[in-house]
Amino acid sequence: MERARRKEQADRAYELQVKSGSWGAIKATLYGLALVTLTHHTWPLFRRQTLAIKGFLVSSCTIFGLVVGADTALLSHEAEHRLVEDRLRREARIELARQGKVATEPEIARWIARKEESAKETNQTMKG
Repeated sequence: MERARRKEQADRAYELQVKSGSWGAIKATLYGLALVTLTHHTWPLFRRQTLAIKGFLVSSCTIFGLVVGADTALLSHEAEHRLVEDRLRREARIELARQGKVATEPEIARWIARKEESAKETNQTMKG
């Protein structure tokens, strides 16, 4: 069950990276094109440069946007996931301490599994 949950989280993070990276690449490409066009029309030295150099500058902007967009989205996703996980673990440690148990990793995992199971049962009784 833990392995399936981790696989699902990894797939979700990958989809988020692809989407955000694509948008970042599109935006950065447009900025790069605008910058190259503006520079071409305003700076005579740049106007004499070859198309390959201008294309290199635009592709560099695209790659930069792709990498930064994907990385920013993944870091935000991981930070959000870490916050939720930390809150759940803190709640588990407090509840286990109230029961007089030591909050070891296996105990916390069992507590989380019980909580998820009771939440599913509650949802099923509300639907049914």
